[in-house]
Amino acid sequence: EVDWFSLASVLFLLMFAPLIVYYFIMSCDQYQCSLMNPLIDLLTGNKHLSDIWNKTPMLTYRAAGIYTLWVTFQVALYMCLPDFCHKFLPGYVGGVQEGAVTPAGVVNKYEINGLQAWIITHMLWFANAYYFHYFSPTIIFDNWIPLMWCANILGYAVSTFAMIKGYFFPTNPKDCKFTGNFFYDYMMGIEFNPRIGKWFDFKLFFNGRPGIVAWTLINLSYAAKQQELYGQVTNSMILVNVLQGIYVLDFFWNEAWYLKTIDICHDHFGWYLGWGDCVWLPYLYTLQGLYLVYHPVQLGTANAIGILILGFIGYYIFRMTNHQKDLFRRTNSNCKIWGKKPEYIECSYMSVDGTKYYSKLMTSGFWGWARHFNYTGDLMGSLAYCLACGFEHILPYFYIVYMTILLTHRCIRDEHRCLSKYGKDWKRYTAAVPYRLLPGVF
Repeated sequence: EVDWFSLASVLFLLMFAPLIVYYFIMSCDQYQCSLMNPLIDLLTGNKHLSDIWNKTPMLTYRAAGIYTLWVTFQVALYMCLPDFCHKFLPGYVGGVQEGAVTPAGVVNKYEINGLQAWIITHMLWFANAYYFHYFSPTIIFDNWIPLMWCANILGYAVSTFAMIKGYFFPTNPKDCKFTGNFFYDYMMGIEFNPRIGKWFDFKLFFNGRPGIVAWTLINLSYAAKQQELYGQVTNSMILVNVLQGIYVLDFFWNEAWYLKTIDICHDHFGWYLGWGDCVWLPYLYTLQGLYLVYHPVQLGTANAIGILILGFIGYYIFRMTNHQKDLFRRTNSNCKIWGKKPEYIECSYMSVDGTKYYSKLMTSGFWGWARHFNYTGDLMGSLAYCLACGFEHILPYFYIVYMTILLTHRCIRDEHRCLSKYGKDWKRYTAAVPYRLLPGVF
C-alpha cells in the first residue's frame, strides 16, 4: 500500500525534480549562478518566463550525436569487453561476481568491469586532449544544456520502458512489486532487477555508467574551460577534481562491494534510478565545478590544505567503515576489527518463499559508533567539495544540503525495512548501537 505522504512525495518529485535541475543550470547560464536573481526578475516583472526560456539553448543535432555516441560507447564497454583489470591489479575484485539474494531467493551474476570502462574512457580523453585534438576538452561545458535535454530523453525513455517491461515481460515475475498506484510504481519501479539478455542489468549499468564515468570527465571539462577563460586552473577547481575523482575511483574499485548496497539490494528500478542516474546525478553532483567556471576561487594555502584534510578524513571514514562491514561479511565474523574479534548480534529473517536466513549485525569498530557511520564520512567529503567554492553564493552548497536529506532519509528507510525484516532482533541491535549518524547526537 502507498500512504498519502509517500504519494505526495512521489508526485512532488515527478513534477519538480526536473524543474530544479533546469533552474540550477539555467541560473548559471543566465545569472552567473545566482539562485535569487531569476526569482527577483520574475516577481518584479523585469522578465517573464518566456524571456528566460527563449534564452535557454535547445536540443541540437551536435549534442544528440555526442550523447548517443557516449551512451553507445559505455554500453559497448559494459557488454562487449569482459574485465581484465582483476588479472593484474592486486586487491581489485572484478569479472563475474554474485549479487545478494533477492526477495524471491534469486542470486544474480554481474560482469564487474566499471574500473576498466573508466580507465579506457579517460585514457582516450587525455589522448585526444594532448595528441589527437579531434574535439575540444571543453566540449561538455560548451554543450551542457543541450546535453541536458538528451539526458532527460534517455532518463524518461528507460524509466518508461522499465515500467512496460515490468508489466508485460519481466525478467523475474516473483521479484516484481505492484502497488496499484501508477505514479508510485513509475517512480519507484516494478522490477527488482530488469535485465536484457544474460548480462545487461539496468540497475548496475545506469547506477554506474554512463553517469558516474562521466562525473570526472565533466569536472575535467570545467577545468579546461577555466584554463580557456582565465589562463589558469584555480586550486579550488583542482581540489574539486581531486576529491570527487577519489570518490569516483573508489566507487569503481569497489563495484563488486556495491552489489551489496541499498541501491542494488533493495531498490526497484524505476524513474527514481533511471532518470536520477541520467540527469540528477551528472547535473547536480557536479555543481561545484560548474560554479567555479563562472566564479573562479583561488584559496589561501591554509584553507586549501584544511579542505583537503577534511575531504581525506571523510573519505577515510567512508571507506574504512564500509571495509569493516565487508570484511565482517566475507569472513563470517572470523576476523579482527581494530585488533580484536568483532562483536555482533545474530538475527534471522524469512524470504518470501519461506526460506529462513541468518545474518550478523556488527556492533564494534566504526559500526559500534553509529549505525550508518559510513554516511557520516560521505557527508564530510560532500562538505569539503562545497567549502572549496568559498561563500559568495549558496548554489554550490546545494550538494551538502541534498546529501544530508538523502542520507538521513536512507537511514530511516533502511531502518524501517530492517525492523520489518528482523523484528525483535533489530530492536536489540538499536539498543546496542543507539545512534544513527553522529555518536551522542543523532
